[in-house]
Parts: sequence; C-alpha cells; structure tokens
Amino acid sequence: MVLTLPRGGLPVGFEIAKALHAPLDVVVVRKLGVPWQPELAMGAIAGGGIQVLDRRLIGGLGISQQMVDAVIRKESAEIERREKLYRADRAEIDPLGRTVVLADDGLATGSTMLVAIRYVRMRKAAKIIVAVPVGSSEACARVEKEADELVCLAVPESFMAVGEWYRDFRQITDEEVRSWLEQSRRLSQTQGNELTRAR
Repeated sequence: MVLTLPRGGLPVGFEIAKALHAPLDVVVVRKLGVPWQPELAMGAIAGGGIQVLDRRLIGGLGISQQMVDAVIRKESAEIERREKLYRADRAEIDPLGRTVVLADDGLATGSTMLVAIRYVRMRKAAKIIVAVPVGSSEACARVEKEADELVCLAVPESFMAVGEWYRDFRQITDEEVRSWLEQSRRLSQTQGNELTRAR
C-alpha cells in the first residue's frame, strides 16, 4: 500500500500507487513550527500521540515547554480536522503486516517523515519504504536510520527548500487531496475487477 503525507505528497503518492496498482491513503502528520517562525520545524506529530521533537533546536532558541505544548494542541486539532475531512466515513487502510511505501514531495528536515514512519511502525507494518523525489543529505540520513529502505531520486549538495526543485510548487488544497484519494479508490476498484475477470 502507499501512504502519503498530505497535502504536498498527494501528487507523488498518487503516481506511485497508480504504477504499483496499490491502494492509496494518507497518514496525517503536522509539522510543529517555531512560534515566531512557523516554517522552521521544531518537530512533528501524528495520531496516537506519536511525536518527534528537535530538543537541540528548542533549547537553542529558548522555546519554553508551554510554547511547545500550545503548538502541539493547535496542530493536534488540525490533524483531527483533516482526518475527518479526507476520509469522510471511510476507515483508514490498515497497514498491519503489509509493505508500506511512505511518499512525500521531498525531505527538508525529515521531521514529518520520521513521525510518519513511527506511526506506521506502531500500526505494525511489515516493511516501510520511504519514497521521495528530493531531499537534503541531513534529512535523508535521519530517515534512512528509521525506515527499512529509502528511495530518494536526488540529494543535491546545495539544498535550501523542497520547493526550489519544482517548477510548480503551489499549495495543494484539501479538495484536491479528497479528489486524488477518490480517483485512487476508483482506480483500485477497476484494477480489482479486471484481475477478477482475468482469473
């Protein structure tokens, strides 16, 4: 199965799932941004209380535990909102005993991918393969330690941000996420029906 990190990972995950004829779902994780610089990750969280915190960064910037807790509360509420929105009434696809490809649009710090790996590991996946088009060498090294396998197509020496490696890096909307998931479900049903007829 393919699990992708929304929202930016959906276009990547969709194409991987299509090529592998595999079911697609999302693992909703949220970056924990530094309060006065939200784009800078001080960690990340996923469902089930899974979190990764960059204690060195938090200590170095003098971020208090109260500030960290406030950001965690805010992002936990956003995880809950997105879970309901993306899945509607459908249950999450269970990774138990399966090979899971975790896909995203790239790895900058690796925090959100690390928390996704831990979440899927907690759900007892048999094998976790991380697949991304581009990543920083530091992030790839962090992820490689926790995933069973890492596929990263480009690890440039000079890496500032994931977006610099895309011609089109516009924000993916919640509606587009739902549309990709629905398209993937229809594709899986069609492929399943074709396999049944072939037998």
